[in-house]
Amino acid sequence: MTSFSPSVCALLLLLGSGLSPIAAGNAGATASVIELAKEDPLKINFHARVRGEWRENVFDFNNHVEAPTDDTWLLHRLRIGLEWQAMPWLKLTLQGQDVRESFSDRADLPNQMGAEGDDAFDLRLASLEFGDPQALSLKAGRQILAYGDERLVGPLEWLNFSRTFDAVKLHYQQESWWLDAFTSSVVRIHESHFNTSDWLDGENTRDQIFSGLYFSTTAIPVQTTDFYAFHLHEEGLAGGTDFVTLGTRFKGDPLKLAGWDYTFELAGQAGQVRGQDLRAFAAHLEAGYNWLQMPWKPRLALEYSYGSGDGDAADQKTGTFQNLFPTNHPPYGFMDTMSWQNMHNLVLRLAAQPHPKIKTTVDLHGFWLADTGDAWYRANGSTQVRPINGSASNQAGAELDLTVNTKLTAHLDMLIGYSRFFAGQYLDDTGAGDDAHFGYLMLTLSY
Repeated sequence: MTSFSPSVCALLLLLGSGLSPIAAGNAGATASVIELAKEDPLKINFHARVRGEWRENVFDFNNHVEAPTDDTWLLHRLRIGLEWQAMPWLKLTLQGQDVRESFSDRADLPNQMGAEGDDAFDLRLASLEFGDPQALSLKAGRQILAYGDERLVGPLEWLNFSRTFDAVKLHYQQESWWLDAFTSSVVRIHESHFNTSDWLDGENTRDQIFSGLYFSTTAIPVQTTDFYAFHLHEEGLAGGTDFVTLGTRFKGDPLKLAGWDYTFELAGQAGQVRGQDLRAFAAHLEAGYNWLQMPWKPRLALEYSYGSGDGDAADQKTGTFQNLFPTNHPPYGFMDTMSWQNMHNLVLRLAAQPHPKIKTTVDLHGFWLADTGDAWYRANGSTQVRPINGSASNQAGAELDLTVNTKLTAHLDMLIGYSRFFAGQYLDDTGAGDDAHFGYLMLTLSY
């Protein structure tokens, strides 16, 4: 872990006192600054998380091969940061993060062989927000982007180092609607030096720019209605990537629908991906019922997700839906074997709260490939489970997820889970087809 010098510790103690530099050093500070000091404009936040994992066959579905990922390990994460409301119209956010992977056989390199890896203390958040976030504001710097159910854009907090963007975002809000407009580049993890996006890395030739508009309204009282447009541009990679994603999302409120809820999301894409013409779409349908008056507050839901695939890899066109920057955990299973592309996913979900501080869930997934002429893509959207085999069955398998989430104290949470993947005919047709297992225990401390 990175050590803090006495001067840094002293500074943190000063900041923790709740006094801004102006209020502390200027007896004649203006009334507005004095009022800010009274409202404690400076907040220090601390987060520590440790997760032990056990995985068997998740990478190769093969009992006869001891892969580096057939192992147990510890993942630990530490964050410390501050939020300073310097003026009524100006807010500063800073947060550093240190992540480590211990006791694993695989190399501790981020994103190599599925590893979370080591990333010594680095800058996770650094932004300035101007204006009123309840009306009109502009936020610039390193920040989180998260929209809707995060099927296309989210921070992926399950991942040890998660995801942030170097971005500029304009936010406008009224009583029943809001609109975001942003342009950004995703921050990439570098083990040995400062984490950068393409905006800040002068030696990078990808020049990624991810921009979007996101509109959300409650004009229909029983639901949230969203419309969005995203644009991704990247240089290089066999002609470059430049495409638009247009979509909509409707989400019902069970408190206004006598316990019923629903989600419908539809997205289409057009443009170019790595020099090939892109035409693709995806959909998500969900309906559930919440027994709000029962002691355990159970919820039963049925879901279906579809992401288009590509049937002909040689025609210089692609129909594979591009999953962008999602939080693919747990929408398509906690074992992270699927992303929202070239897939059918049917899910039965049951959740209950046997105690106000305990939530349990049971999810049963069924997976099929939309087209066996395309690959089976893991949750990262790029790693393939097997080489393409157009003659194989499209039945990938089924997954059972069991989780128990407990709030031990006001600041300490515990998550315990076990998942099993039941191999389908597709795996038998393309190689080894053994079942896979995943177990974990996670503790999260937050202040």
